Amino acid sequence: MKITNRNGFIASLGAWNEAIMLESMRAFIAYARGHGLSLSQMGALDYVRRNGECGMADIVEHLGVSNAATSQLMDRLVRQGFVERTEDPEDRRAKRVALTREGERLLRGSVAARERWFGDLADALSEDERERSIAALELLTRRTRELSEASR
Repeated sequence: MKITNRNGFIASLGAWNEAIMLESMRAFIAYARGHGLSLSQMGALDYVRRNGECGMADIVEHLGVSNAATSQLMDRLVRQGFVERTEDPEDRRAKRVALTREGERLLRGSVAARERWFGDLADALSEDERERSIAALELLTRRTRELSEASR
């Protein structure tokens, strides 16, 4: 049965999103735990990766937790060698946080862990199914970017 209507598309896309998120998060959580990290710590590391050197207040706001909790979380990341903390040159009371090479390596590994099952999925598809999937995903990616740009 071919699903061509809008509601069918939305339902199918929702099912795909749920499947991909489940598999991706399962691998991500296992990777974080395997490295002795919480999801909050991984979230803080990813925030610093995406934003570059930033202030502790930025991380507090991103995580939505208290200053004290964020400070403890960052203390552990500093001890583990994933971030370095320095004084803010404009406000010596404030701290700046930057990702270390080890932190970058850790995050690259988390992406690889989340995407590792893509190969298994590709292997489970026929050549024709892969070609049709590529075309559909390229179209969805293009349209998503167009919608995103239009909404800015």
